[in-house]
Amino acid sequence: MAAALLFLGATATKAQGFRIGAKAGANLTKLDGVSFSNEYKLGYQFGGFIELDFNKHVGIQPEVLFSQTNTKVASGFSSIYNNLGIASPEGEGIKLNYLSIPVLLRVNVSKMLTLQAGPQFSILMNDNQNLFQNGREAFKNGDVSMLAGAQLNISAFRLYGRYNFGVSNINNVDGKDKWRNQQWQLGVGFRIL
Repeated sequence: MAAALLFLGATATKAQGFRIGAKAGANLTKLDGVSFSNEYKLGYQFGGFIELDFNKHVGIQPEVLFSQTNTKVASGFSSIYNNLGIASPEGEGIKLNYLSIPVLLRVNVSKMLTLQAGPQFSILMNDNQNLFQNGREAFKNGDVSMLAGAQLNISAFRLYGRYNFGVSNINNVDGKDKWRNQQWQLGVGFRIL
């Protein structure tokens, strides 16, 4: 961690632009897989970001976000629970809270428009409850996904929209059905420094 901070500090002194800010917004999420409802559910995300421009056209944007994924169990879960002799949670809502760390490439198309793309690494945070409360036993501890989107820069304000698609299987029950996050993020940010 200290090495990463030193690297960022050294890079920031050579960079064209270094900005720190806070952001918050809405998530529209669903989990791909026969075990879950095929509709997007509303969640939220908030956290901080660093904009580090190497020149006027290219930079990176690491972030740390608290992000909530909501979904509903579908009939695909019934067979898993019936085999275990447990009542099926079909129709039950699940909330997954993640600490997400996207590391995005920034391409500044103009002063107002920035395109963003890159990987996101997420850690499941709510690990002290059962499946009916948050799905911890059914879901893996981590998730890897890719993000792509755009950001409008209006003075110190940032308006952003992006799509997040999971590349890792988060199914921790069995390997038969692949579960992947899909998420639309819309939000606003504010540059502090």
